[in-house]
Amino acid sequence: MFWTIIGLLILLWVLGLVFKIAAGFVNILLIIAVILIVYKVIKGRTRG
Repeated sequence: MFWTIIGLLILLWVLGLVFKIAAGFVNILLIIAVILIVYKVIKGRTRG
C-alpha cells in the first residue's frame, strides 16, 4: 500500500510537470512522498 501511494504521487507530479496542472499542489505532494520514502528507509534500517 505504501509503495502504491508513492507511485501515485510521483505519477501526479509527472503529469503536473507535463500539463502544468496545479503545480504548487503537486510539488507539495512530491515533497511529502520523498519524506515518507526517507522515513520508511530509516525505520527499516533501525529495525535491523
